[in-house]
Amino acid sequence: MTLVIVIIALALIFDYINGFHDAANSIATVVSTKVLTPFQAVVWAAIFNCVAYFIFKDHAVANTISKTVNKEFITLPVILSGLIAAIFWNLLTWWYGIPSSSSHTLIGAFAGAAIAHALMQKGLGFSWGKIVESDIIINTVLFIFLAPIIGMFISIFITIVTIMRNIWIRIGIIAVATLLTVFLFDNFEAGKMNENVQKFLKIDKYKKEVKESLAKKEANPSDTVAAAAYATAKEKLDKALPNYEKIHRLLTDYNRLGAKAIAKTAADSGWLKDIEASRLKDDVRNANDFLVLEAKSVDDEKIKAEYNMAKAETEKYKEPLKKYFKKELSLDSTLVALNAIYPIKDANREKVKKKIQGFSVEKALAKDIDKADNSAIVWGIIFTSVFFCLVYLYVEKIKTPTAYKVANMFKKLQLFSSAAFSIGHGGNDAQKVMGIIGAALIASGSIQNFSDLPNWVPVACYLAIGMGTMSGGWKIVKTMGTKITKVTPLEGVAAETAGAFTLFFTGQMGIPVSTTHTITGSIMGVGATKRLSAVRWGVTVNLLWAWILTIPVSGLLAAGIFYIVHLFS
Repeated sequence: MTLVIVIIALALIFDYINGFHDAANSIATVVSTKVLTPFQAVVWAAIFNCVAYFIFKDHAVANTISKTVNKEFITLPVILSGLIAAIFWNLLTWWYGIPSSSSHTLIGAFAGAAIAHALMQKGLGFSWGKIVESDIIINTVLFIFLAPIIGMFISIFITIVTIMRNIWIRIGIIAVATLLTVFLFDNFEAGKMNENVQKFLKIDKYKKEVKESLAKKEANPSDTVAAAAYATAKEKLDKALPNYEKIHRLLTDYNRLGAKAIAKTAADSGWLKDIEASRLKDDVRNANDFLVLEAKSVDDEKIKAEYNMAKAETEKYKEPLKKYFKKELSLDSTLVALNAIYPIKDANREKVKKKIQGFSVEKALAKDIDKADNSAIVWGIIFTSVFFCLVYLYVEKIKTPTAYKVANMFKKLQLFSSAAFSIGHGGNDAQKVMGIIGAALIASGSIQNFSDLPNWVPVACYLAIGMGTMSGGWKIVKTMGTKITKVTPLEGVAAETAGAFTLFFTGQMGIPVSTTHTITGSIMGVGATKRLSAVRWGVTVNLLWAWILTIPVSGLLAAGIFYIVHLFS
């Protein structure tokens, strides 16, 4: 437990460093245009970093980070080594004023430490693809290039639309762009809800079991164990899919019904009966230190054998729990039956009892559906579009437009756009540390999976990044605000709005991107709308090298630190 506390403390320290390291991302343009003083800007950004807590419900980015490394190789020393390496690299790049990515530092360090751990266990010939989730790493690497490109094109689009002389064409284009954006985010919401329901019904787990058992069966047709495992997995999947299809039809009417009504209908219709005992079984065995046993089994063969036995035996918990739901067994009788299958420790008896008493499959489903609701973001986008249009109309149609009035308008709008970008920064970057703390809590056996993350974790992470932002990052502000290109208030609005949209977009997809890369691309975009020579491409090339080197360098650092940690453990 001491090591877990140390890891959590280091993770929050990293989040704090991330705040002042990446403060430049949120405030560079608003400072360079002299809309706010540096002190005012960091306070402004810090406030909206924390506001992100109330907007981002699903924590998709955090979930992605926690799954970067395959569970078998996530240990507390791995997480500790990754954090130490990430903190070191962040401080080094901050000292030299290099706007590197804290996100990619963390991912590279986490993966590097895990690879070092796995190679020590399995040998140098072991496949790296079995250590880290290659899809996550590939997406992360791709978005090193895609995030700034997306930011660049959006900022170019916003700048061109903003400088159009015909205000009605400008408003028409904004309306069309807003409708397309709302449609896009509605699709994200629907996809995430379906994904959450599939996970709730364990369809993703059953599909994986079917795939793995089928591969074993095809490799050895005479293997009766593999054939039996395939038949069992297929039966579970076939049983779960019809219930999913019924709930899926209700999800299409989510905006009218809401999560509670959908979950109630599913529970009352009996669609959750098949999964009810299975989900409570997981809660019960986890309350009995099952996850602690799993965490310890990684490095100890004797404990691994005990864990495998416990895993098999606790599956039988489902039968007495089904009887409990049918009211065929009282609570005390259920506890006796569970204890007879696999002993419940005396210290855990009350915890297990509370898990059974407080369990509601209906509430659990409603919670998982509600996590995907992104209406706050969608309404924010609509409000922003309407607000901008009203400001344009007021300045250009109600009042007589002058160069001074237009410039003053964009200075005020930049407060709004910088706030939006700070929300995106907080929502994206704070989640990365949440993912690391979640991985540590899972590895220590404190929680079963990321959906069980305690409420204090996101609160602490958002506060840490907000406090870090208040500490500033003046060296990087100079690079971001002046060295890439000179930014006017109009261009600051375009760059920050483009950056905010990119962060909201990738956050909904659960892709961990760099706020540094995003705002850099956006600033380059507004510079390029004037003329290509307005962008100092030499500075940009240097930044690109820093971005490319971040993941491998932080990975190698973490691997070296892991070997040192291993020597003293």
